[in-house]
Amino acid sequence: MSPPSPPRDRVRNSLIDDAKTRLKKHDVGTKHSHLSPTKYSILLPLVAKEGKLHLLFTLRSDKKDTLLTPVVGFIDHNFQAQPNPDEVKNVFLVPLEYFLHPRVYHQNRLTRSGHHFILHCFEYTTPEDGMTYHIKGITAKFAVFVALIILGKKPTFEVEFDLNDLISSSEEGFLELREHAASKL
Repeated sequence: MSPPSPPRDRVRNSLIDDAKTRLKKHDVGTKHSHLSPTKYSILLPLVAKEGKLHLLFTLRSDKKDTLLTPVVGFIDHNFQAQPNPDEVKNVFLVPLEYFLHPRVYHQNRLTRSGHHFILHCFEYTTPEDGMTYHIKGITAKFAVFVALIILGKKPTFEVEFDLNDLISSSEEGFLELREHAASKL
């Protein structure tokens, strides 16, 4: 018989287990994999620290005209990033809750080919070093989507998703975004 887990481990495991359960309810698998020959995934790594879930971000370059698939992964709370400085400028954590209740946020509205888009723009300052980061575009959209699923709370700003039917509304929105990207060629 193994010894009981310390309370901090139980809280962390409970956060992760609850998040996995909510994510599984919204997993569409390979349903849209046939839509584009060029496919990329965006990893949204979650880490449980200090009793909250955080998203781990890196500053990177974006790809255009591709099918982007959000993939949520969980990393160990002791993880220490060691990025290649030629590829990654910085690594930072943002509490998942921030993508529903941000301190600094604005949005832009865009209409293209009859489709309406909300462009989320978050500004986050890390408490550790005071560095300010801007999270926007598809990265921000995916962060909001994951926060909506896992936390199950209403954001303090307007979103393009139907909060009562996240799957259908998100599929429609992400497919419109793909069509918009393809039409720019």
